Amino acid sequence: MLMGGVISSNSSLNSCKERTNNVDINVLNACLEASKQKAKKGLTFLSIVSSTSPFIGLFGTVVSILVAFSHMGNNTSLSLVAPAISEALIATAIGILVAIPAYSFHQILSSRYETLISILKMQRDFLVND
Repeated sequence: MLMGGVISSNSSLNSCKERTNNVDINVLNACLEASKQKAKKGLTFLSIVSSTSPFIGLFGTVVSILVAFSHMGNNTSLSLVAPAISEALIATAIGILVAIPAYSFHQILSSRYETLISILKMQRDFLVND
């Protein structure tokens, strides 16, 4: 990070600066892109999990209710339908329980990713103007 005009030794861009004698905007942009790819790793997976898990739960709900109705026939009693409906609601709950933490962590990590990229861009600009 920029601390009093000094770039932290932990910076991804600092390693680029140390590897070359010429601090070039193209080299720093390439390092910035590499840092973006590394920092973004896993965000796509979290996005997929958080967006699809409610639908998987809903699919389980629909299948369980269809099975319950197919077993009913002419005999309709609450004791026959209730366990299947309960199973269907459990499928929905599991889908939601997976989606909420995945979505929350995705949002947290996306925010941190944007902050990191902003800091790296400031560092790049500092190195180019140095």
